[in-house]
Amino acid sequence: MANTSPGYGITIRVDGAVSSQPVAQITQVILAMGASITALDVVESVLDRVVIDVTCDAIDANHAELVTAEISKNPNLNVRKVSDRTFLLHLGGKIEVSSKVPLKTRDDLSRAYTPGVARISQAIAKDPSDLRRLTIKRNTVAVVTDGSAVLGLGNVGPGAALPVMEGKAALFKRFADVDAWPVCLDTQDVDEIVRTVQIIAPVYGGINLEDISAPRCFEIEARLRELLDIPVFHDDQHGTAIVVLAALTNALTLVKKDLKNTKIVLSGVGAAGTAVARLLVAKGAKNIIGFDKDGLVYKDKGDSDPMRKWFVENCSPGDFSGSLADAM
Repeated sequence: MANTSPGYGITIRVDGAVSSQPVAQITQVILAMGASITALDVVESVLDRVVIDVTCDAIDANHAELVTAEISKNPNLNVRKVSDRTFLLHLGGKIEVSSKVPLKTRDDLSRAYTPGVARISQAIAKDPSDLRRLTIKRNTVAVVTDGSAVLGLGNVGPGAALPVMEGKAALFKRFADVDAWPVCLDTQDVDEIVRTVQIIAPVYGGINLEDISAPRCFEIEARLRELLDIPVFHDDQHGTAIVVLAALTNALTLVKKDLKNTKIVLSGVGAAGTAVARLLVAKGAKNIIGFDKDGLVYKDKGDSDPMRKWFVENCSPGDFSGSLADAM
């Protein structure tokens, strides 16, 4: 049976007669269904009735429903309510804006807002380099998406992409103390995306492009890098490439091998795969064989995409002509 996951955690509120030993019966059903119990709390106990919240992790959403249905079949147990813990976590969103300065007195307000803030604006107008020093810009990143290639979901659009972008912003804050904010654009036109990011860029110290489908993502990144004076990072490309290089470097160190003498097989030559190949080539890799959904990637396929052209020109499989399994 597949492993359970906290991503499919549920809390089931059940009541039953004390004499029927509801805790034992609930536990027996859940374990028999292959779910993992993570908490069991008595909410209320009155005379011969007891109300219990049992929290468990399921394999997937369907499995969670089956577990609940199985408990409901027991005549001694009454399921009052089922709460999806992942949906509960997302109620109202996962991130917020909070003030770094207290606003407790009139003096605080006069300095943080009018009239004092006018002096800060005048200083920045006089010396634009003060923008990074006197505002949030230096520690703020825009997480930009059009929702066209959300990992594992595909083209779900900007609204449905927002929870994912909120999650990325939360990771920025937790692990790097960087203030990131989702910017989900209701357009999949390259020119509109580039122009929109360009005109909001003064607020941000960096741009993180996220979940934009290929090959548009390559053009958007390239054009923004030309237009903006702040870093532009395409997470699906460069984030993946950095992690792969780090893992490969560690593995090769352990087995005492050189990157330039290592055969590397890539399954997938999209945005991430191409970026991985670019970084590995830059670090000295000489033998990279790539496969996409149509099989081996080689020069004679006649690819028109510029990124694919780069791949076949720099990662030729030589005289190899087999399958992915053969390459491995």
